[in-house]
Amino acid sequence: MDGDISAAQALLHYSGGEYVWSGGYDTRHLPKEAGFRWNPAPRKIWTTKDPAKALRVAEYAAPDCRAEITARTRVAATEAEAAIAASHAKDAEIAIPCPDGLAYLPYQRAGIAYALARRDTLIADEPGTGKTIQTCGVLNVALADAARPRVLIVCPKIMLTTWCEELAKWLVNPLTIGVATAKDWPDTDAVVVNYDILAKCREGLLAVEWDWAVFDESHYIKEKGSQRTKAALGGGRERMKPIPAKRRLFLTGTPILNRPKELYTVLHSMGVGMADDYYRFTARFCGGYQDRYGWRDDGATNLPELQAELRKSVMIRRLKSDVLTELPPKRWVVVSLPMDAAARRAVADERKAIRAWKGKPTKAEKEAAKAALAEDQARGKSATRAAMSKLVGGTGGIGDIAMMAKIRHRTALAKVASTVEHVVEILRGGEQSILVFAHHLDVIAAIADGLRESGYDPAVIVGGTPTEERMRIRDSIQSGECRVAVLGIKACGVGLTLHKASVVVFAEQDWSPEAMKQCEDRTHRVGQSNPVIVQYLILDGTFDAAMARKVAAKSGVIDAALDASIEIDGECVDVSEIVAGADADAIDNPSPTTTIAAGANSDGADEGG
Repeated sequence: MDGDISAAQALLHYSGGEYVWSGGYDTRHLPKEAGFRWNPAPRKIWTTKDPAKALRVAEYAAPDCRAEITARTRVAATEAEAAIAASHAKDAEIAIPCPDGLAYLPYQRAGIAYALARRDTLIADEPGTGKTIQTCGVLNVALADAARPRVLIVCPKIMLTTWCEELAKWLVNPLTIGVATAKDWPDTDAVVVNYDILAKCREGLLAVEWDWAVFDESHYIKEKGSQRTKAALGGGRERMKPIPAKRRLFLTGTPILNRPKELYTVLHSMGVGMADDYYRFTARFCGGYQDRYGWRDDGATNLPELQAELRKSVMIRRLKSDVLTELPPKRWVVVSLPMDAAARRAVADERKAIRAWKGKPTKAEKEAAKAALAEDQARGKSATRAAMSKLVGGTGGIGDIAMMAKIRHRTALAKVASTVEHVVEILRGGEQSILVFAHHLDVIAAIADGLRESGYDPAVIVGGTPTEERMRIRDSIQSGECRVAVLGIKACGVGLTLHKASVVVFAEQDWSPEAMKQCEDRTHRVGQSNPVIVQYLILDGTFDAAMARKVAAKSGVIDAALDASIEIDGECVDVSEIVAGADADAIDNPSPTTTIAAGANSDGADEGG
């Protein structure tokens, strides 16, 4: 279109504080692709108030409208630069009350100032940087003059005690603190409740308008259809009301566990413009598209733009490498375990199953798998389940979800003896304390039994371990009384500060790199004085060995969305790629025991991260 079009020819106009597209049906793709909103009856027009979106179709505007777009875009760009800078801030000149003997770190002051300037804030600092302390600082300022402050803390069950301890430690004006149960709602200034019982506590949650509602580990409410999400943020077919709060804090060091779409529910609740519509959000940032099986949104696209929009609106995020430069480095190592008879049988079984899968799927089986995947997504199943559903192999093949789980479980059991031997060797070689992480209960029990037979008394925490026992184990590790603990990946990824330990060993892996990073950062926190060594124990030629390499690619997607300046387009790691990798030459020629340095890092951690 000609650059000097007249007002009569123009398709884009500025009126009433918004940009209006007046083109007909045949030009609808232009405002739609630019991000305009469709206004149905009675207006039936495309509009936006965002000059950046209008700029994408400015060639269709008259000169006066184009000049207005340019002027407003410059102002918006300046404001955006300031907002992004604030989301990286490492210090702030602000007076924050603090109990005697305690002090906020400079970047924590900046986080407190950032949150005080907004109604809703996403504090997404890396795990171990002290988000709990920043929350207490916010409350110390915001509630200083409140006659009857009302504070709600929503957190995972394993963190109930930690939150009570931190509130009592850091609040200047002590609040009465109560822990809610499904049967008892305390009448206290501050109420701490876990996500699992939110749906059962609707009466207590809705009884008052909270001055502050804090959602710790807010990735727990990433599934828009889950009961806990609807109880916290409202919505669903039941049209549930959100928890009433004047101001809200969302805390998580891992806002994206696997895929960018996991940000949507919280951002939508916070009123962030880019999350006003699920399909627009996922089309832009998740490569969303419609096919015969439904809406596909497991990809990752336009990640630098996503990060910029997050930082311009509600998110403050600092890396440990930027704000905790005194923290010792973290180093990752992949350790290939010796191949005893059990290990060789495990490798042989995996090889047989993988090769059966590679040759067996029929067209009908592939179509059935796609339908199963679509059904999983429609029902809001986890990313892991959805990814695993992609693997089709007929009965008995690795594509069968149950069979894949059995293979990984069998391999983990086959590694137990070598895992115990490896951990004992570390214990005998120095004074380090060690955290051993695994997934299956029988694997955890077998490792603990093996350590006891070797003369050590390991602490054990799994999902059913009572909170009081968790805290006792935490204290025994922190005091140096206990040198080795065997922990569940899901049970201990959050809520524990264990910086007395400096070696982390993964006997099994999780599908999400962020879940494993959470486990690593139990040790890599403020107070850690030694370099942290993270070891992944594998058997060469197995599914887990290939997974250790491939799943790392997910970290690239997460980093690009939150921290990096690079663009990563396309889908996240497909499990079928991992299966293909497991059938490489190494499966036929497993190497002898080797230790491979996977990299070193100087990023690093704190209480209540």
